[in-house]
Amino acid sequence: MKQILRPAILAASLAAASVAFAQTAAPAKVADTSKGKALVDAKGMTLYTFDRDTAGKSACNGQCAQNWPPLMAPANASASGDWSLVTRDDGSKQWAYKGKPLYLWVKDTKPGEVTGDGVNNVWHVAMP
Repeated sequence: MKQILRPAILAASLAAASVAFAQTAAPAKVADTSKGKALVDAKGMTLYTFDRDTAGKSACNGQCAQNWPPLMAPANASASGDWSLVTRDDGSKQWAYKGKPLYLWVKDTKPGEVTGDGVNNVWHVAMP
């Protein structure tokens, strides 16, 4: 007996497959900025690293994290290659590139802006 997939079942299967694919995709991409090639989030906003972080640990919490929002990862995210996950003090997950946690800067208002580079000599554009 031949079985026909109903449109709703097919759509649900495709949605599940696209979610699985999205979770394995890199959490950031590379874009050109005035500082050269940089890592940016899905919206094209520049990502930064913080000199006070230690390998695999974010030192930016509280007011710091309000000014420098972490690049958050879903609880079920899985990392591979140069990408890893950092567990923040509150238990949430943050993306890291080559062991360095990644952040946005609240004063960058448009994709490609790099106004956070060099702030207090401890914030730097995340380079690929």
